[in-house]
Amino acid sequence: MNKKILIPLIGVLVFLIGAVVFLVFNLNEQKEANRDMQELANLEKKEMENEYEQFARQYSEMKAQINNDSIVAQLTQEQLRTQRLLEELKRVKSDDAREITRLKKELATVRMVLRSYVLQIDSLNRLNQNLMDENHRVKDQYAEATRQIEGLSNEKASLSEKVAIASQLDATSINMVVRNKRKKPAKKIKDGKTIEVSFNIAKNVTAPNGIRTIYVRIMTPGGSILGSTGGTFAYENREIEYSMTKNIEYTGEEMSVITYWNITNYLEGGTYNVSIFADGNMIGARNFTFK
Repeated sequence: MNKKILIPLIGVLVFLIGAVVFLVFNLNEQKEANRDMQELANLEKKEMENEYEQFARQYSEMKAQINNDSIVAQLTQEQLRTQRLLEELKRVKSDDAREITRLKKELATVRMVLRSYVLQIDSLNRLNQNLMDENHRVKDQYAEATRQIEGLSNEKASLSEKVAIASQLDATSINMVVRNKRKKPAKKIKDGKTIEVSFNIAKNVTAPNGIRTIYVRIMTPGGSILGSTGGTFAYENREIEYSMTKNIEYTGEEMSVITYWNITNYLEGGTYNVSIFADGNMIGARNFTFK
């Protein structure tokens, strides 16, 4: 073969062989990177599964600590929801980024709800213990017992301040009163004509000033939302119903807020949960039991 033709052909062949080697090398590197990414995704999914399983176990442990049927029912509902999300996570593939992201957000919600129940049950257990001790004390020890309970309330308020985000509003001194037709507190909820929910918005110099919309959500012993007329607000990437709403002008200083709801239907006795929301956050919650 003519050297003038052979030499260029050899050059082209060498170039093609080099290109193939380069592509094979890059392909192997890409496969290795993909394997590493898949291993990381599998590890993250497994860690999420472990957290869901741990939270489900914690709900079981908490139910064994209390005797309040209403709270037990709420814990059972949250436990079933956690187990359902765990089953969804087990079925989803680790490379399904959209579903993994959704379930990661759901996991954050479960973690927050669980934390609120831990604080609530811890407060109830401590209060019950104080009340049991109170029954065995003589009358001249009553003042000391009262100071202990006040100290517990201050401790709880301090804990709430530590876990709160600096700029998030904080609802304190939450109170729910059922008033009769004479505007007096009713002894039984069936005699009530108006529900009054009052609370304080704590001082927070880091929170932006301006008009804020406050939502009050009251859950009945049966699990429905009291006074719901279809109105909703955004919370944790979903729309939830509220009982009452009120606009306030927040200046950074402590202020009192009162909301009302006229009773139109028969209300059963039991434990009612009052939750306060603002700026897409739950800023306070408390349970009230009525005869």
